[in-house]
Amino acid sequence: MRALRPDWLTDPKVWRTEVLAGLVVALALIPEAISFSVIAGVDPAVGLFASCTMAVTIAIVGGRRAMISAATGAVALVIAPLNHQHGLGYLVAAVILAGAFQIVLGALGVAKLMRFVPRSVMVGFVNALAILIFTAQIPEMHDVPWPVYPLIAAGLALMVLFPKVTKVIPAPLVSIAVLTVITVAAGIAVPTVGDKGALPSALPVPGLPDVPFTLDTLTTIAPYALAMALVGLMESLMTAKLVDDITDTRSSKTRESIGQGIANIVTGLFGGMGGCAMIGQTMINVKVSGARTRLSTFLAGAFLMVLCIGLGPIVSDIPMAALVAVMVLVSFGTFDWHSIAPATLKRMPAGEIIVMAITVAAVVATHNLAIGVVLGTLTAMVIFARRVAHLAEVTAVTDPDNATVVYRVTGELFFASSSDLVGQFDYAGDPDTVVIDLSATHIWDASSVAALDAITTKYAQRGKTVQITGLNQPSAHLHGKLSGELTAAH
Repeated sequence: MRALRPDWLTDPKVWRTEVLAGLVVALALIPEAISFSVIAGVDPAVGLFASCTMAVTIAIVGGRRAMISAATGAVALVIAPLNHQHGLGYLVAAVILAGAFQIVLGALGVAKLMRFVPRSVMVGFVNALAILIFTAQIPEMHDVPWPVYPLIAAGLALMVLFPKVTKVIPAPLVSIAVLTVITVAAGIAVPTVGDKGALPSALPVPGLPDVPFTLDTLTTIAPYALAMALVGLMESLMTAKLVDDITDTRSSKTRESIGQGIANIVTGLFGGMGGCAMIGQTMINVKVSGARTRLSTFLAGAFLMVLCIGLGPIVSDIPMAALVAVMVLVSFGTFDWHSIAPATLKRMPAGEIIVMAITVAAVVATHNLAIGVVLGTLTAMVIFARRVAHLAEVTAVTDPDNATVVYRVTGELFFASSSDLVGQFDYAGDPDTVVIDLSATHIWDASSVAALDAITTKYAQRGKTVQITGLNQPSAHLHGKLSGELTAAH
């Protein structure tokens, strides 16, 4: 039974790492949650409550350990118009419905679609996120008192140098504490967390959204809920895949999809704005702080509520410069610098570079991770289709007696490659018997069967017979089922 216990119960070192990581993440969540609340047009408490309930719930029901889910900008952008047009009640109802959609999509196996996301899209996704994390800090460095800049520099220096002294305490936590003490003790007037908005003073109360439960309400919120569900799932599954790579562990994407849905339903019932996985805070938790278990995720949400309600005045005094320094370091650590190294770009196929660039450009331009990933994946598919469309080759060998010609087809036959197949045969000049050897190819779709039927028909019109040989079992099954059935009889 001992082996089934989580590491943090049996190893004090793991326990310490997870607890301190959760505290750092909680501190980093506060300004982000408030900022996303502003984007969605709701009170800061709505975003903070969402971050708390999302993190606590996903720690229990999620599929990827140590990943942080909370209120996010992507979700805020999707549901902001609904809140502006119809009010908070409709927003909360949409969050609950989005959670239900995510559970259904997860149960239907939407997570399996992740296998179709190429590595170049993944690299572009990571680099775009790093750029977005960095650019999100620029407003905090623009038109601010001059002490902000040395404070940011001091924070970065602390986080780079402190781990050389000890890694017992996360460097970001040390940086935040030191800069807060300096600014408060010296009375330095710089923007603080409290300037972002008032922190909540009481726990959220669960309840149903204040909307009429009618078909009109459903039709109003459904489009927003579906969009939120898709964006949230895509961002969460991509982040989970990234954490899998960083930690060299596997996670259940189906459980994560369903868990995201449950977390959003719980969040909606507590009046929160919903959310999904957060790349920045996840990187702080996993890459910077070294967390690996569900405890850090759970404590991030629990600490967030304690900090807001119990220690609100102290948290309000944290200088934004300290949190900006943390996020800048996270952005540099997240970016895949190897992917843009001249030596890497020189070896990389042009198509891969184009896919990565399109993914980055789309995400940075729209601030929507889903759009970037979809565009990048579609571009990769088009490039792949163009590349393999030319791989089907036909070579002819005629018998010495000129009674038979054997055409050998190599490559993959699908809609793109089979379109050129019909024109590679000498219908008029070939002898009466034609053999098409398909032992070196595979038939993937109906377009290929239709092309073979067209070839057979053209020879038949000239009184010549065609034998198709060498089909593997799946190709033979598809050909046998569709041959002669794809064109109407005349």
